[in-house]
Amino acid sequence: MDENIGPTSGPLSRFLAADHARLDDLLVRATVRPGVIDETAYTQFRAGLLKHIGMEEKILLPDAQRRHGGEPLPIAAKLRLDHGALAALLVPPPTPAIVKALRSILARHNAIEEAPDGPYAACDRLAGRESEQLLTRLRNQPEVPLAQHVDGAKVRAATQRALQRAGFEREAAGLFSD
Repeated sequence: MDENIGPTSGPLSRFLAADHARLDDLLVRATVRPGVIDETAYTQFRAGLLKHIGMEEKILLPDAQRRHGGEPLPIAAKLRLDHGALAALLVPPPTPAIVKALRSILARHNAIEEAPDGPYAACDRLAGRESEQLLTRLRNQPEVPLAQHVDGAKVRAATQRALQRAGFEREAAGLFSD
């Protein structure tokens, strides 16, 4: 591990972990009734997850790379693959299988990000006294405009490829079996 990156529970970690919890709650609310997906809660989850991914991709990871001497965090490539898989799952209309895949991926992905020696802690450590300024930028990240869901053979194939590239073969298998 890089000596400049160590465990911490700073403001960035707390903010982003709280956002994970908020998103998890929205996904639970979207699926309270078995086999039925609450469109309002799912839309809020979808918009929130895309904004969260945007905060990490557009602000957090580039800032960490800049502060890390131009080198990306060692886990950055994996996080980006995960983000691509998650975003791909948000394109088709939600189904119980898609929600199950989202839950599975988010459980592992969030655990990596929130780990005491994970990227959130590294970003807190790297930002140091400037973490509050970075936190302000994260909070000010604009909402992501949502496109309509798209379905079809090409979308399904692209979604499965995104999951497989990120190492989520189990989640990709049978995702769209009708």
